[in-house]
Amino acid sequence: MKPNRRVLRLNRLGRKRGTQPKVVALGGGMGLSASLTALRRITGDLTAVVTVADDGGSSGRLRQELGVLPPGDLRKALAALCGDDDWGQTWARVIQHRFQSRGDLHEHAVGNVLIVALWEQLGDHVQALDLVGKLLGAQGRVLPMSAVPLELQALVKGHDPERPEDVDTVRGQATVALTPGEVQSVHLVPQDPPAVPEAVAAVLDADWVVLGPGSWFSSVIPHLLVPELLDALTETKARRVLSLNLAPQPGETEGFSPQRHLEVLARHAPKLALDVVLADEAAVPDRGSLTDAAKRLGATVELAPVARQDGSPRHDPELLAAAYDRIFRMHGRIGPWR
Repeated sequence: MKPNRRVLRLNRLGRKRGTQPKVVALGGGMGLSASLTALRRITGDLTAVVTVADDGGSSGRLRQELGVLPPGDLRKALAALCGDDDWGQTWARVIQHRFQSRGDLHEHAVGNVLIVALWEQLGDHVQALDLVGKLLGAQGRVLPMSAVPLELQALVKGHDPERPEDVDTVRGQATVALTPGEVQSVHLVPQDPPAVPEAVAAVLDADWVVLGPGSWFSSVIPHLLVPELLDALTETKARRVLSLNLAPQPGETEGFSPQRHLEVLARHAPKLALDVVLADEAAVPDRGSLTDAAKRLGATVELAPVARQDGSPRHDPELLAAAYDRIFRMHGRIGPWR
């Protein structure tokens, strides 16, 4: 099993400046993975900035036992950046593999354990993730949005079905994601957490910043609650594209229209402007309302077929890549790759 030579050469020598856009993608979970799988097809200068508020499953157990950042979403991002050759796909399967046992290792992901081991060995989150990426031949870089573990808290109306009008504080990303109530707003604990400097620098140096798709309150909006990261998103000369989900998420955004996703985003970051909102045409029943909501954020709407053909609410990597590529070309090239 040998790594793809082109990938290794790209990682070792870097791309020739000016040939591809610098793209930063923000999010977490499967939504960010879908975006990264698409984006690595059209640029070799790609950085993922990943939320670190997960408190469920293997990540939650490692976080509770060792006091580390939750590694799960970082692992998924690294897997998404693996190439389509034998080397990349083998390593993607390895780090995503979960142990099955009756002991303490049950359901722990190999990649989670590997990442945490390197954090303990090196004492540096970014250096360790870069080393894992080098091992995998990852076609891009993965960074945590903050170097401290974060707790997501939400104000939820009707979290207790027996008190449908009451608003309660719900704690923990896993609980927020599955609430049967209506999420009013979210915040992070600790408040105003520090951003990873490399993540801020990547956003400021980007040609394009991609936000979403993903769990809206638990993967997308948290990036806007890190002050240094929000400042960078506001100040960057990069163009900003927001990629909408294909369907509301049961629990977290049940019943949300596409335009309502934009409205809650604006409530959490009223100073943030966007350039483009990308949506699947079949997922937009009211184009006019979405267009109006996008205009209030300074953005235009691009509709494109980006869903898989099997009827599931999942993005097709090739179609999503084509949509991103078209947006990058149609809406202007920023910086030295012009």
